[in-house]
Amino acid sequence: MSVTRGPGIVSVGETPSLRHPDAACSTAGLMAEAIGCALRSAGLAPAEVDGLGVASFTLRPDRAIDLAWRLGLRLNWCMQDEMGGASAINLLRQAWLALEAGQADTIVLVSGDHFTGADFAGLVRGYNRSAQDYLSPLGCEGPNPLFAMLTQRQMARTGLRREDYGALCVAQRQWAADNPNAAYRQPLTLAQYLDAPLVAPPLGRLDCVPVVSGASALVLRARPQGISVRLIASDGRYNADQQEGDGLQTGIAEFAPALWRRAGVGPEDMDVVSVYDDYPAMALAQLCDLGFADADDLPGFVARRIATRSLPVNTAGGQLSAGQAGTAGGMHGLVEVSRQLLGQAGGRQLHGPRSLRHGVVTGYGMVQLRYGMCANAAVLAVEEA
Repeated sequence: MSVTRGPGIVSVGETPSLRHPDAACSTAGLMAEAIGCALRSAGLAPAEVDGLGVASFTLRPDRAIDLAWRLGLRLNWCMQDEMGGASAINLLRQAWLALEAGQADTIVLVSGDHFTGADFAGLVRGYNRSAQDYLSPLGCEGPNPLFAMLTQRQMARTGLRREDYGALCVAQRQWAADNPNAAYRQPLTLAQYLDAPLVAPPLGRLDCVPVVSGASALVLRARPQGISVRLIASDGRYNADQQEGDGLQTGIAEFAPALWRRAGVGPEDMDVVSVYDDYPAMALAQLCDLGFADADDLPGFVARRIATRSLPVNTAGGQLSAGQAGTAGGMHGLVEVSRQLLGQAGGRQLHGPRSLRHGVVTGYGMVQLRYGMCANAAVLAVEEA
């Protein structure tokens, strides 16, 4: 009896991360560029797309349907998500269900934002009611002060030092060296990390993601031909602790054991990993939540697995080196793990194409009064016809 293949990710596309885009740059233009790149890689024409999922803070006043009209797309399925770093996996999970249900045949997921200095300042000042009514009037604008306090708690709890966070940043910069789209590719030393100006102690400038403009895209097909990437398990938690915890665990910790059981694999089987790295402390927290690291031995884990790059984490540089293009920051890791599994990572391809089997991606974000409200994860596997 023949087995019918399920949906699969067949290609990805990503724009360069732009620190200082020119005046002609726009969110819609960046998204169109990423979508075009992904479709060309898949050998597909825009007329073959019948589903679109969009995540963006700065596309407004336009929304997903406006972008579809501008791109000339006629759709059976359309969705928009604005939950920041969790948006990409949210969209992936919903698109997968739509493809399995026959609601679409070819879905493009795209995330992107274009920021001027004023755009970003306005976003963080009025990010939500809490920021607008309580944090910003106190001069606490943006997430840096909140995650500085969280990092202080993590250091006190685990014995981590600034040098350990620096080792993570240095390792991710080494990965970024082979990513032509990364905002920062030049080598970074631990001394340079430690000498960077403090922003909100203990956070230095290099602990905080650089704001960029850019977009990332995935193409999914209901019945892919050839090699594709399959979603084998996913889960998410939203308001897992109602902001009453210490922030050192995300909602991932609550569902990780069941996630691995459903996937039929474990952390030890992952060939490539992406964790949402808005700050080094949160990257390490998610690695603990997933079971890669033990919170009682985080300094040792950093020395053995992160500094040596023996665990392939954030192999495009992560947001800390590639840059955070708003909601595209969440899609960046999903694109990179898919690219690695598809064997399309170029100079940073791990172990040669077609040798990787599994990867895991996390999403995290939507900061409330103290830390992120949303956390999700997806386990991916290569499949060939």
